[in-house]
Amino acid sequence: MSKVTAVIIAKNEEKMIADCLDSVRFCDEIVVVDTGSTDNTVKLAKEKNAKVFHFAMTNYADVRNKGKEHAKNDWIFYIDADERATKELAEHIKKIIHNTSFSAFKIKRKNFYFGGHEWPYIEKLERVFKKDKLKKWVGPLHESPVIDGEVGELNGYLLHYTLVWSKVEAELRYKAGHPKMAWWRFPRVMTAAFYDSYIKQGGWKAGPVGIVESMYQSFSIFVTYARLWELQKRFKNEK
Repeated sequence: MSKVTAVIIAKNEEKMIADCLDSVRFCDEIVVVDTGSTDNTVKLAKEKNAKVFHFAMTNYADVRNKGKEHAKNDWIFYIDADERATKELAEHIKKIIHNTSFSAFKIKRKNFYFGGHEWPYIEKLERVFKKDKLKKWVGPLHESPVIDGEVGELNGYLLHYTLVWSKVEAELRYKAGHPKMAWWRFPRVMTAAFYDSYIKQGGWKAGPVGIVESMYQSFSIFVTYARLWELQKRFKNEK
């Protein structure tokens, strides 16, 4: 009988981790890879019987690979601390892993913002894998799985409650050797972020809040690149 391990990456997620853990109670094992929490994240995870492992943050791919190393079961379900698995998704995972030719599955993800408003665009992300078919994760920032075999799609949703990751993303871009920041990069990345959010993802369908959220996404990417600029300037002066 096939079993599944939930793998959660977390750092200072004491406000989010408990609900996330509750949503994956259907899994046979829960692994939390903590990347340096200084709050009660680890304590709360252990109280809910999760297995906690510590790993210094290098990039998202490395942390996900570390989670795979600690997973003991045939299947792995990756979920982040600010995400929740719906009941329908849980039931489909439990059912399908016992008899399938697929090596992995995509999950539809709904994003929520501004106190619970649902974003019009629904992503599809590879998050459930047969362990021996998941070769590795690659990519320093926007990590991708390397899979041996075909990918299916699950019923149900991941519910994602968005947070700002500007500091982490800036540090990862710096470590990846991002080109030196110049003034003209700021309006370019902000315009691209707004266009992606408002036009490509259908933010216009949400009315006025869609405009505000798209402006927020534009500002968020500005903050990320401003932090990157600060890092580049600081380390240049220290050399």
